[in-house]
Amino acid sequence: MSESAVLVETAGRAGIITINRPERLNALDVPTCGALDDAVSQVEADEAVRVVVLTGAGRAFVAGGDIADLDSRRGLAHYEEFAEPIHRLFRRIETLDKPTIAAVNGFALGGGAELMLSTDIRVLSSAAKIGVPEINLGLFPGAGGSQRLIRQIPLCRAKEMMFSGAPIGAEEAVALGLANRIVEPEALMQETLALAERIADKSPLVLRLLKRTIDAGADMPLPAALAHEQAMISLVLDSEDAHEGCQAFLEKRKASFKGA
Repeated sequence: MSESAVLVETAGRAGIITINRPERLNALDVPTCGALDDAVSQVEADEAVRVVVLTGAGRAFVAGGDIADLDSRRGLAHYEEFAEPIHRLFRRIETLDKPTIAAVNGFALGGGAELMLSTDIRVLSSAAKIGVPEINLGLFPGAGGSQRLIRQIPLCRAKEMMFSGAPIGAEEAVALGLANRIVEPEALMQETLALAERIADKSPLVLRLLKRTIDAGADMPLPAALAHEQAMISLVLDSEDAHEGCQAFLEKRKASFKGA
Protein backbone atom coordinates (compact mmCIF):
# COMPACT_ATOMS: atom_id res chain seq x y z
CA MET A 1 0.00 0.00 0.00
CA SER A 2 1.12 3.56 -0.74
CA GLU A 3 2.81 5.53 2.01
CA SER A 4 0.43 8.44 1.38
CA ALA A 5 -1.51 9.45 4.49
CA VAL A 6 -4.70 9.69 2.44
CA LEU A 7 -5.55 7.67 -0.67
CA VAL A 8 -8.07 8.57 -3.38
CA GLU A 9 -9.58 6.13 -5.86
CA THR A 10 -12.81 5.73 -7.78
CA ALA A 11 -15.26 2.86 -8.04
CA GLY A 12 -18.06 3.48 -10.49
CA ARG A 13 -19.35 6.95 -9.71
CA ALA A 14 -18.04 6.96 -6.14
CA GLY A 15 -14.88 8.68 -5.05
CA ILE A 16 -13.29 6.74 -2.19
CA ILE A 17 -11.09 8.61 0.30
CA THR A 18 -9.12 6.29 2.59
CA ILE A 19 -7.22 7.61 5.59
CA ASN A 20 -4.08 5.54 5.44
CA ARG A 21 -2.10 5.54 8.69
CA PRO A 22 -2.99 2.05 9.91
CA GLU A 23 0.10 1.87 12.13
CA ARG A 24 -1.34 4.88 14.07
CA LEU A 25 -4.95 3.70 13.73
CA ASN A 26 -5.39 6.55 11.22
CA ALA A 27 -4.95 9.20 13.90
CA LEU A 28 -5.34 12.74 12.61
CA ASP A 29 -2.41 15.14 12.76
CA VAL A 30 -1.80 18.37 10.86
CA PRO A 31 -0.24 16.75 7.74
CA THR A 32 -3.00 14.13 7.56
CA CYS A 33 -5.69 16.81 7.80
CA GLY A 34 -3.93 18.68 4.98
CA ALA A 35 -3.85 15.53 2.86
CA LEU A 36 -7.52 14.89 3.60
CA ASP A 37 -8.37 18.43 2.53
CA ASP A 38 -6.48 17.87 -0.74
CA ALA A 39 -8.36 14.60 -1.28
CA VAL A 40 -11.68 16.36 -0.80
CA SER A 41 -10.62 18.94 -3.39
CA GLN A 42 -9.78 16.14 -5.82
CA VAL A 43 -13.13 14.36 -5.60
CA GLU A 44 -15.03 17.64 -5.49
CA ALA A 45 -13.47 18.73 -8.80
CA ASP A 46 -14.02 15.35 -10.52
CA GLU A 47 -17.33 15.63 -12.40
CA ALA A 48 -17.48 11.84 -12.77
CA VAL A 49 -17.65 11.48 -8.97
CA ARG A 50 -21.21 11.86 -7.75
CA VAL A 51 -20.88 10.41 -4.23
CA VAL A 52 -17.94 10.56 -1.82
CA VAL A 53 -17.09 7.64 0.49
CA LEU A 54 -14.75 8.09 3.46
CA THR A 55 -13.14 5.12 5.19
CA GLY A 56 -9.98 4.04 7.00
CA ALA A 57 -7.20 1.54 6.32
CA GLY A 58 -6.71 -1.39 8.69
CA ARG A 59 -8.81 -1.85 11.81
CA ALA A 60 -9.78 1.77 12.42
CA PHE A 61 -11.84 4.41 10.67
CA VAL A 62 -10.02 7.12 12.61
CA ALA A 63 -9.06 6.43 16.23
CA GLY A 64 -8.85 10.12 17.11
CA GLY A 65 -6.34 12.91 17.03
CA ASP A 66 -2.63 12.17 17.23
CA ILE A 67 -2.08 12.67 20.97
CA ALA A 68 1.63 13.50 20.71
CA ASP A 69 0.76 16.08 18.07
CA LEU A 70 -1.97 17.57 20.29
CA ASP A 71 0.38 17.65 23.28
CA SER A 72 2.98 19.59 21.30
CA ARG A 73 0.97 22.84 21.31
CA ARG A 74 -0.80 25.14 23.72
CA GLY A 75 -3.58 27.68 23.47
CA LEU A 76 -3.25 30.04 20.55
CA ALA A 77 -0.83 27.78 18.66
CA HIS A 78 -3.32 24.91 18.89
CA TYR A 79 -6.14 27.17 17.74
CA GLU A 80 -4.26 28.43 14.71
CA GLU A 81 -2.35 25.29 13.70
CA PHE A 82 -4.88 22.53 14.37
CA ALA A 83 -8.29 23.57 15.70
CA GLU A 84 -9.04 26.12 13.02
CA PRO A 85 -7.94 23.92 10.06
CA ILE A 86 -9.77 20.81 11.29
CA HIS A 87 -12.96 22.76 11.97
CA ARG A 88 -12.76 24.24 8.49
CA LEU A 89 -12.11 20.78 6.98
CA PHE A 90 -14.99 19.05 8.75
CA ARG A 91 -17.35 21.89 7.89
CA ARG A 92 -16.23 21.62 4.29
CA ILE A 93 -17.05 17.90 4.28
CA GLU A 94 -20.37 18.57 5.99
CA THR A 95 -21.43 21.13 3.37
CA LEU A 96 -19.91 19.40 0.34
CA ASP A 97 -22.34 19.57 -2.57
CA LYS A 98 -21.85 15.86 -3.24
CA PRO A 99 -23.45 13.33 -0.84
CA THR A 100 -20.97 11.77 1.58
CA ILE A 101 -21.01 8.29 3.13
CA ALA A 102 -18.79 7.16 6.01
CA ALA A 103 -17.87 3.48 5.72
CA VAL A 104 -16.88 2.97 9.36
CA ASN A 105 -14.68 -0.12 9.42
CA GLY A 106 -13.56 -0.06 13.06
CA PHE A 107 -12.72 2.51 15.74
CA ALA A 108 -14.26 5.95 15.19
CA LEU A 109 -13.09 7.72 18.31
CA GLY A 110 -12.52 11.39 19.10
CA GLY A 111 -11.69 13.09 15.82
CA GLY A 112 -12.86 9.97 13.99
CA ALA A 113 -16.33 10.25 15.52
CA GLU A 114 -16.29 13.96 14.70
CA LEU A 115 -15.40 13.21 11.08
CA MET A 116 -18.21 10.67 10.92
CA LEU A 117 -20.64 13.24 12.36
CA SER A 118 -19.77 15.52 9.43
CA THR A 119 -20.93 13.00 6.80
CA ASP A 120 -24.44 12.58 5.42
CA ILE A 121 -24.84 8.80 5.72
CA ARG A 122 -22.98 6.29 7.94
CA VAL A 123 -22.60 2.57 7.25
CA LEU A 124 -21.00 0.67 10.12
CA SER A 125 -19.09 -2.56 10.25
CA SER A 126 -20.39 -4.76 13.05
CA ALA A 127 -16.92 -4.30 14.56
CA ALA A 128 -17.24 -0.50 14.73
CA LYS A 129 -16.86 1.36 18.00
CA ILE A 130 -17.98 5.00 18.24
CA GLY A 131 -16.90 7.29 21.04
CA VAL A 132 -15.67 10.66 22.22
CA PRO A 133 -13.12 9.68 24.90
CA GLU A 134 -11.38 13.07 25.15
CA ILE A 135 -12.52 13.52 28.77
CA ASN A 136 -10.13 10.71 29.72
CA LEU A 137 -7.24 12.92 28.57
CA GLY A 138 -8.46 16.01 30.38
CA LEU A 139 -9.92 17.35 27.12
CA PHE A 140 -13.31 17.48 25.44
CA PRO A 141 -14.42 17.01 21.82
CA GLY A 142 -13.04 20.07 20.08
CA ALA A 143 -13.39 19.35 16.35
CA GLY A 144 -17.13 19.92 16.27
CA GLY A 145 -18.13 16.93 18.38
CA SER A 146 -19.53 18.80 21.37
CA GLN A 147 -21.92 20.63 19.05
CA ARG A 148 -22.77 18.13 16.31
CA LEU A 149 -23.40 15.26 18.73
CA ILE A 150 -26.04 17.18 20.71
CA ARG A 151 -27.81 17.99 17.43
CA GLN A 152 -27.89 14.39 16.22
CA ILE A 153 -28.90 12.34 19.28
CA PRO A 154 -30.83 13.05 22.50
CA LEU A 155 -29.03 15.57 24.69
CA CYS A 156 -28.85 13.28 27.73
CA ARG A 157 -27.18 10.51 25.70
CA ALA A 158 -24.77 12.93 24.07
CA LYS A 159 -23.75 14.23 27.50
CA GLU A 160 -23.31 10.70 28.83
CA MET A 161 -21.01 9.82 25.93
CA MET A 162 -18.94 12.97 26.39
CA PHE A 163 -18.88 12.97 30.20
CA SER A 164 -18.03 9.26 30.56
CA GLY A 165 -15.80 8.87 27.51
CA ALA A 166 -17.16 5.33 27.05
CA PRO A 167 -17.56 4.11 23.45
CA ILE A 168 -20.69 2.49 22.08
CA GLY A 169 -21.03 -0.41 19.66
CA ALA A 170 -22.56 -0.44 16.21
CA GLU A 171 -26.01 -1.60 17.34
CA GLU A 172 -26.35 1.18 19.89
CA ALA A 173 -25.07 3.75 17.39
CA VAL A 174 -27.80 2.78 14.93
CA ALA A 175 -30.44 2.69 17.66
CA LEU A 176 -29.48 6.23 18.69
CA GLY A 177 -29.67 7.47 15.12
CA LEU A 178 -25.92 8.08 14.76
CA ALA A 179 -25.68 5.64 11.84
CA ASN A 180 -27.89 4.16 9.15
CA ARG A 181 -27.08 0.46 9.14
CA ILE A 182 -24.72 -2.32 10.18
CA VAL A 183 -23.06 -4.81 7.84
CA GLU A 184 -20.52 -7.54 8.37
CA PRO A 185 -16.90 -6.33 8.02
CA GLU A 186 -16.20 -8.25 4.81
CA ALA A 187 -19.27 -6.69 3.14
CA LEU A 188 -18.74 -3.11 4.28
CA MET A 189 -17.33 -1.60 1.09
CA GLN A 190 -19.56 -3.68 -1.19
CA GLU A 191 -22.69 -2.50 0.63
CA THR A 192 -21.46 1.08 0.86
CA LEU A 193 -20.60 1.27 -2.83
CA ALA A 194 -23.95 -0.27 -3.78
CA LEU A 195 -25.66 2.48 -1.80
CA ALA A 196 -23.40 5.08 -3.42
CA GLU A 197 -24.40 3.83 -6.88
CA ARG A 198 -28.10 4.02 -6.03
CA ILE A 199 -27.62 7.64 -5.00
CA ALA A 200 -25.42 8.36 -8.03
CA ASP A 201 -28.35 7.39 -10.28
CA LYS A 202 -30.19 10.51 -9.13
CA SER A 203 -29.78 14.00 -10.52
CA PRO A 204 -26.53 15.53 -9.19
CA LEU A 205 -28.11 18.97 -9.50
CA VAL A 206 -31.15 18.03 -7.46
CA LEU A 207 -29.03 16.19 -4.88
CA ARG A 208 -26.95 19.34 -4.50
CA LEU A 209 -29.96 21.61 -4.05
CA LEU A 210 -31.71 19.11 -1.76
CA LYS A 211 -28.67 18.87 0.51
CA ARG A 212 -28.43 22.66 0.66
CA THR A 213 -32.14 22.90 1.46
CA ILE A 214 -31.92 20.36 4.27
CA ASP A 215 -28.78 21.84 5.81
CA ALA A 216 -29.95 25.45 5.65
CA GLY A 217 -33.44 24.60 6.89
CA ALA A 218 -32.13 22.70 9.89
CA ASP A 219 -30.88 25.98 11.37
CA MET A 220 -34.07 27.96 10.63
CA PRO A 221 -37.38 28.26 12.46
CA LEU A 222 -39.95 26.05 10.73
CA PRO A 223 -41.87 28.86 8.95
CA ALA A 224 -38.61 30.19 7.44
CA ALA A 225 -37.45 26.68 6.55
CA LEU A 226 -40.72 25.94 4.75
CA ALA A 227 -40.46 29.19 2.79
CA HIS A 228 -36.89 28.26 1.87
CA GLU A 229 -38.01 24.82 0.72
CA GLN A 230 -40.78 26.38 -1.38
CA ALA A 231 -38.28 28.62 -3.16
CA MET A 232 -35.76 25.81 -3.70
CA ILE A 233 -38.24 23.31 -5.16
CA SER A 234 -39.43 26.02 -7.53
CA LEU A 235 -35.81 26.51 -8.57
CA VAL A 236 -35.48 22.74 -9.15
CA LEU A 237 -38.51 22.83 -11.43
CA ASP A 238 -36.57 25.18 -13.68
CA SER A 239 -34.06 22.38 -14.37
CA GLU A 240 -33.95 19.96 -17.27
CA ASP A 241 -33.46 17.06 -14.84
CA ALA A 242 -36.79 17.67 -13.12
CA HIS A 243 -38.67 17.47 -16.39
CA GLU A 244 -36.60 14.52 -17.59
CA GLY A 245 -37.58 12.67 -14.41
CA CYS A 246 -41.28 13.48 -14.83
CA GLN A 247 -41.27 12.55 -18.53
CA ALA A 248 -39.41 9.29 -17.84
CA PHE A 249 -42.06 8.36 -15.27
CA LEU A 250 -44.87 9.10 -17.70
CA GLU A 251 -43.13 7.17 -20.48
CA LYS A 252 -42.31 4.25 -18.15
CA ARG A 253 -38.55 4.39 -18.78
CA LYS A 254 -35.47 5.03 -16.69
CA ALA A 255 -34.57 8.69 -16.35
CA SER A 256 -31.26 9.92 -17.69
CA PHE A 257 -30.15 12.79 -15.50
CA LYS A 258 -27.52 15.19 -16.82
CA GLY A 259 -27.09 17.51 -13.87
CA ALA A 260 -28.70 20.49 -15.57
